[in-house]
Amino acid sequence: MSSLFDWFANIRKTEAPVQKQQEREIADGLWTKCNVCSSVAYTKDLQANQLVCPECEYHNRVESSERIKQLIDANTWKPLDEDIRPVDPLGFRDRKEYSVRLQDYQAKTGLTDAVQTGTGLIDGLPLALGVMDFSFMGGSMGSVVGEKLCRLIEHATAEQFPVVIVCSSGGARMQEGLFSLMQMAKISGALQRHQTAKLLYVPILAHPTMGGVTASFAMLGDVIIAEPKATIGFAGRRVIEQTLREKLPDGFQTSEYLLEHGFVDSIVPRTSLKKTLAQLISLHQPFYALMSPLKSQNGHYSKSANSQQRERNAL
Repeated sequence: MSSLFDWFANIRKTEAPVQKQQEREIADGLWTKCNVCSSVAYTKDLQANQLVCPECEYHNRVESSERIKQLIDANTWKPLDEDIRPVDPLGFRDRKEYSVRLQDYQAKTGLTDAVQTGTGLIDGLPLALGVMDFSFMGGSMGSVVGEKLCRLIEHATAEQFPVVIVCSSGGARMQEGLFSLMQMAKISGALQRHQTAKLLYVPILAHPTMGGVTASFAMLGDVIIAEPKATIGFAGRRVIEQTLREKLPDGFQTSEYLLEHGFVDSIVPRTSLKKTLAQLISLHQPFYALMSPLKSQNGHYSKSANSQQRERNAL
């Protein structure tokens, strides 16, 4: 008996073939053609411009490792919880076993799951950074993504670091069912404790940020930043139109539309993102760091002797 997936596959075979847009690999050639304006840029110049088209300012998708290089000062990145790996709690299978699918993506991307977390410096200021990677199962949020982000936030709260999370995800991972949905509340709870400690949290909404990620930690920031022309929402446009039986306005679920309607605080081009984050973090430094910040050998700030004595006296 054929599965539902096989039935859909047979339907597609009977339809007229549609020419697919060929995906270009940035590192393959000397020149790269923009998907929007069709201009041709020297690949090294495009990479130096943080994969932003110099003609139309289209923001190409960035993998998590490259994003870390763009934001974190050189030789200051310290990854956290790299040994946490996903499992298959439901024995899920569609056209392929979930465990096999995980192995395929791990081999393809070199990542254990769809997020990298760690600490580092940004213009000399300490922060805890989480970067989601859309190339790993569409950046979907499973148990490992939730656990790593939760541990990152708790570590930042203990160390009094600001938290920055770069969101790029299709939402919760269906292969883990309720386990993936639980991560929404889990991360939100950690962020609530971080906020109670009066520490900064800034989510950066990259293209796309959808589903359960938007419905939880992506929209809980003290300052919410989006990249230009990013798609941000919960359900897809077609699902909403079919449910409401209404045509949605042009530009719906774009970062510009959300800024106009008050859902995000600022749209920041990628080339200005590091400077903007450094300014925000500098304005929200804890009191002891403003008084006399001292860098330890591992590159992080430590409390001054006076501030440590004040804390002991307070206890």
